[in-house]
Amino acid sequence: MPRLPATRLNLLRAQRQLEQVSRGTDLLRRKREALVSELFELARRAVDTRAMITERAAEAYHALLSALARHGHAGLMAIGWPTREIEVEIRARQVWDIAVADIVARPPLRRTLGARGTPPGSTGPAAVDAATRFEELVELVLDAATREILIRRLGEALTATTRKVNVLEQRVGPSLDRQIMGVRRVLDEREREEQGRLRHLARRKGLSAAVPPALR
Repeated sequence: MPRLPATRLNLLRAQRQLEQVSRGTDLLRRKREALVSELFELARRAVDTRAMITERAAEAYHALLSALARHGHAGLMAIGWPTREIEVEIRARQVWDIAVADIVARPPLRRTLGARGTPPGSTGPAAVDAATRFEELVELVLDAATREILIRRLGEALTATTRKVNVLEQRVGPSLDRQIMGVRRVLDEREREEQGRLRHLARRKGLSAAVPPALR
């Protein structure tokens, strides 16, 4: 930050800036505390969901290996044709001025054999089990997606807020403090010098008044 010219106007401006920095820092601290509280609340609920997703994924891939052993890659590709598109409805909203998106509507993911369009005889129980487990897994992932996105956005906002607080506390505030102290020191020195000159002039005038006019 450039050195501030030592004037009373600049001193008042720097003091007002320091007050604004202090208020801004307090607001950012409160925002950071709120973000931390919200983030921990969401994270606690997300832990169980993540553990469940990990467990279901392991079960689904184990079932897929069994289906591959039974039908082979080409056989499973034929059973799974045509591919399925899943459309979801998303609604945007704001959380602590953070843009997030919620999945507000989605089709049911778990289907019956009839809904899949595959004959039971050619499909077999291994392929049916693998398909069912992956549909359940995708359903669980979609249900958790909104919370996971929000956790990530809150984490990014928390990082940015913490960075701003650190800049204000460690750079901007101390720099303004140093400038205010420097300006005050220069102004105080000027005032002392001015008072010294005034006392010197007062003494000279006093001496002049004490000497008779004829002797001057």
